[in-house]
Amino acid sequence: MSTTTATSTTAAAATAAPAPTTSLNVLIIGSGIAGPVLAMTLLRLGHTVTIYERGVSGGDSYRGAWITFQANGMDALRAIDASGTIEEIGYVLDTISFVNGAGKSLGAMPMAAPREDGTKSRIMRRSDLFVALAREAASRGARVEYEKELVDATTLPDGRVKAVFKDGTSAIGDLLVGADGIHSRVRTLIDPDAQKPRYVPVLNTGGYIPNFPLHTAPETMTMQFGTRCFFGWCATPDGGAVWFANPPLADEPARGILSSKSDADWRAWLHELHDGDAGPAGALIDAAVGPLSGWATYDLPAVRKWHNGAMVIIGDAAHATSPSSGQGASMAIEDAVILGKCLRDCPSTRSALDTFVSLRKERVEKIVAYGARSANSKAAGPVARVFRDLLLPWVFWYAARDGGKGMQWLQGYHIDWDDKVVPVESG
Repeated sequence: MSTTTATSTTAAAATAAPAPTTSLNVLIIGSGIAGPVLAMTLLRLGHTVTIYERGVSGGDSYRGAWITFQANGMDALRAIDASGTIEEIGYVLDTISFVNGAGKSLGAMPMAAPREDGTKSRIMRRSDLFVALAREAASRGARVEYEKELVDATTLPDGRVKAVFKDGTSAIGDLLVGADGIHSRVRTLIDPDAQKPRYVPVLNTGGYIPNFPLHTAPETMTMQFGTRCFFGWCATPDGGAVWFANPPLADEPARGILSSKSDADWRAWLHELHDGDAGPAGALIDAAVGPLSGWATYDLPAVRKWHNGAMVIIGDAAHATSPSSGQGASMAIEDAVILGKCLRDCPSTRSALDTFVSLRKERVEKIVAYGARSANSKAAGPVARVFRDLLLPWVFWYAARDGGKGMQWLQGYHIDWDDKVVPVESG
């Protein structure tokens, strides 16, 4: 496997690539993860870019959620010389250790496939990643307009696209990119009958606790297949702890149900779910920084139509995966860089979009399926738990024996910026 080496992030490096023959004016909807990375990629190529974000400036809190940022995401950032600031965020994770509700070890395995460049996975606060990417994009000249909620977009007779926002303003560009998340408006504008998000039958909650020492191995996340709930924890080098819980909930909660639960409600429910299980779950729940809240999780198994020639979707708008895969952020970043390469190397915008879909669809749908299987194993019933606890030690033993190479397809993915994209024939 070929890998790159870390490169310091500089504005000069960002503009080192030659400008394209035809400069595009690109409208990006959404300033989460995919949007700023795509902006950096396109600015590197000499295109004009504006990001339109429906939220307010500095308004992203994301409920304190933490994510695992895999090495393939860092690799994709290195392809555009944008990894420097991200490599300083969060904490390294090298190993996953699994136990059952009684605290019995089910085995351990590498967090990610080994890479020749030594890059490892990191756990970080989602909002920290958002802020770092936004700042890096701004330092390279990306412009963001806030409080711009997209309500409509149409293709003009000359092939350009017009975006209309809720405040009555509009913008015209050569290409509109929907990086607007799992509930993407752009996806439904491209295809009114587009696939809708699928509820994953587990909720998510968690956070970071300062000054909470855990006597666990360094760079190790312990994951517990509890009697009634999946729970995870790891110690951080600064003496704190990161934790999460995935309470099972078979039916999708109605709007407002989860937000109406108080901090005390969440703590009481989590204690009930973990009552009788071995380990630090109870102490972590008591010490967790409040107010506690939780949220439903969704994925997007397959989207029939990713683009219409003037509009295209990337990231969660095209292929949201369950958090269990640990790949949502990394897939979005891969998308952004590869779309830029396609626009660089293909003879037309339509050819670039067709080629982009051909390069991404199989990989991302495989990852979404992998995440769904992982999430469903967390919500196993009493009978399924018995078989799971018998089978998993063999699965983890095999994964540890091959050093994680069986996951090479997932985290070992590499993007070489200098490799030329081979265009597919446009329909």
